[in-house]
Amino acid sequence: MKQRQIGIFGGTFDPIHNGHTMLASYLAQWGPLDEVWLMPSRINPLKEAKGAAGATTQERVEMVEIAISSEPRLSCCLLELEMPSPSYTINTLDALSARYPDAHFRWIIGSDNWQIIDRWRAYQRIISQYGLIVYPRPGYDIEPSALPPQVAVVTAPTFEISSTWIRQAIAEGKNLNLFLPSGVYDYIQRHNIYRR
Repeated sequence: MKQRQIGIFGGTFDPIHNGHTMLASYLAQWGPLDEVWLMPSRINPLKEAKGAAGATTQERVEMVEIAISSEPRLSCCLLELEMPSPSYTINTLDALSARYPDAHFRWIIGSDNWQIIDRWRAYQRIISQYGLIVYPRPGYDIEPSALPPQVAVVTAPTFEISSTWIRQAIAEGKNLNLFLPSGVYDYIQRHNIYRR
């Protein structure tokens, strides 16, 4: 039986926005994948130290689940939140493979992260055993012909906004309803996230 091809799209998703969901949906429908699992990660301690007003882990998970509820090819995977810290990508992929032997997992990264992939723990095994899907980021061009066969570059549409910008705009009282997936902005308003 053919293994399901599943892409893992990790991030803090604080909050998840239309750029995230558009990319995940594109990869699940037009990319080399059957499904994309969005994997909320722990908040980077360096970001917490800066005092950025963010959502709790539970709120971030709930926002992801709201955002992808209408797309059956997208799922929310909590594995990384369950793993001991620090959590390395290779450990996450190994744990996923052990838990879901019927699936082959590939990690999804931006072209900015491809430029520093050699800093990742066991990056050569990530590439050879699992493979990567790289999406474009402005200012970080990639020459596909120079890549290993396990690395696929996709010409996915990108939407250049950041979660940091969204948090700041909401804190300033801007209406971000059209920048966030249906239901996520209402959730943020209802729970007074980013303004507390």
